[in-house]
Amino acid sequence: MVTRPPAGTIPDTPGSYQFKDRDGRVIYVGKAKSLRSRLSNYFQKNLPMRTAQMVRTAESVEWIQVDNELEALMLEYSLIKQHRPRFNIRLVDDKSYPFLAVTESDEWPRAMVMRGKKRKGTRYFGPYGHAYAIRETLDLLLRTFPIRTCSDNKLERHAKLGRPCLLFHIEKCSGPCVGEITPDEYAALVEDLVAFLDGDTDAVVADLEARMRAASDDYEYELAARLRDQLGSVRKAIEKQQMVGARSDDFDVIGIHGDELESAVQVFFVRKGRVVGRRGFVVDKVEDLDDAELTDRILEGVYSEEPAVGYPKQVLVPVEPSDPELYAAWMGELRGSAVQVRIPQRGDKRALLETVTRNAQESFTRHRLKRASDHNSRSRALNELQEYLDLPDAPLRIECYDMSHIQGTDYVGSMVVVEDGLPKKSDYRRFKIRTVDGNNDFAAMAEVLERRLTNYLSDRAKPVEERGKFAYPPNLIVVDGGKGQLSASLEVLRELGLEDEIPIVSLAKQFEEVFVPGRSDAIRLPRQSEALYMLQRIRDESHRFAITYHRQLRGKRMTASALDGIDGLGPTRKARLVKELGGVKAVKAATADELRSLSWLPDAVADNVWRHLHQN
Repeated sequence: MVTRPPAGTIPDTPGSYQFKDRDGRVIYVGKAKSLRSRLSNYFQKNLPMRTAQMVRTAESVEWIQVDNELEALMLEYSLIKQHRPRFNIRLVDDKSYPFLAVTESDEWPRAMVMRGKKRKGTRYFGPYGHAYAIRETLDLLLRTFPIRTCSDNKLERHAKLGRPCLLFHIEKCSGPCVGEITPDEYAALVEDLVAFLDGDTDAVVADLEARMRAASDDYEYELAARLRDQLGSVRKAIEKQQMVGARSDDFDVIGIHGDELESAVQVFFVRKGRVVGRRGFVVDKVEDLDDAELTDRILEGVYSEEPAVGYPKQVLVPVEPSDPELYAAWMGELRGSAVQVRIPQRGDKRALLETVTRNAQESFTRHRLKRASDHNSRSRALNELQEYLDLPDAPLRIECYDMSHIQGTDYVGSMVVVEDGLPKKSDYRRFKIRTVDGNNDFAAMAEVLERRLTNYLSDRAKPVEERGKFAYPPNLIVVDGGKGQLSASLEVLRELGLEDEIPIVSLAKQFEEVFVPGRSDAIRLPRQSEALYMLQRIRDESHRFAITYHRQLRGKRMTASALDGIDGLGPTRKARLVKELGGVKAVKAATADELRSLSWLPDAVADNVWRHLHQN
């Protein structure tokens, strides 16, 4: 348990504080207007349950002083993002939301549906609730703004062939690959599409109507009919964006509903009066918070990184943050102009907040039904593992290792990580075996564990601020296999002096037996136990991860061999050929004339490639 700092050592200034465990790992980060006043609250009797658990787990507390509350807020969030403390609440997206993206940095910008991390030079719109909603909207807009949706490889391939793809013929692409549109005309199309997606729909509709009337007046009825169809597509796309305010409205609405453990949050992004995107996530309340503090954390989570649609002028919330002026100043600094954070009292905005809150309530009901089974089963599994395997603590972090190869070739190992009973994919690791010749799973497993644990010991010796994410030991290591794998792995722990620090077991595929050090007989976990199910899921995931990596390496080796041994085709030409044609399969399908048409590839080498691939 953390010891209270000596009296008078805590400054009476704004700042951020960090509680750390016995390994030096940051487990909680907070901010305070007065560090002295705030930290003294943690050393009182009758603390709330979660706060008391955090204080019991902590070994020390440190703090960083700043000049004002705004700096304390920004420092707190940066430290939370850096350390991901287990006792700070977590915002978990209930799914990976898709965006409509326009790659503005490309020579010929492309419209596409994207998920995951944002990329520089790409403009994002959304997020949307469903990918099919974006595809329907994009399909409608391409009739009016026919920019490309194809991959870069496909664009280059058709440019070399001199023939456009089907989308050009059905008027859903303007054909930049074959010079059917100039760069300036294409840039204007992209600019109009981006403006439309930003909410400037009136100008687009007015322009199409004017052009349609002009074409009709000039007796160009075929052009007028095409413009009429484009206008209809644009109006359908506009209908998909719900109108909830005046044209000048630019605000976000946050709805919250939950219980003592978790809350579901829904955010509707409104720009120019239309709902242009929405996001939903679940807040895991691992720290004690009142309603105002929960609003604080949600605002920090939503706006610490700029949303795809930009920062709003107003944020409508069901409960004000603990310090409304502080959060308004913080968001105003991010936006570059004034931002209001307020509770709507009446009118359309109040009605919209109630609608968004109902969405959050329905989302929470669905999540609670899932949580009732998942959370309880995870807790039972961890407690059962501690009991059956006689572990000192519940295994909150489990690392599982597996090997994959074919007769000793493309030998790889995998490490999958489970924290609090859930996969932590950001910590998964793959290993290419370096020192083992032939088929020797025992030696390969020993190599993988030695590399992982040597890095752990090396990181542990560094100052806390310089440690990596793997500088902390697992509570349990699981190796796939029987007694042989366990013995080889245990020997690594002995050599590194970690035998008494890190528990290790092996899980045999036959009869699902668990072998532990010091016991000749296997442990048979009850067939219907949650502990056995968890070990099976971890083992199967590590096997999947290992065999996926093995197949990737084997595929690369086999694919590369198809172009090996061709006179005049060295590594550089080979890589360029595969890239420009879009893969080895495309190279095989290319005709001799298509290969000769590559200006940088000598005709003699092109002929050698074609003969090599078609000699049979």
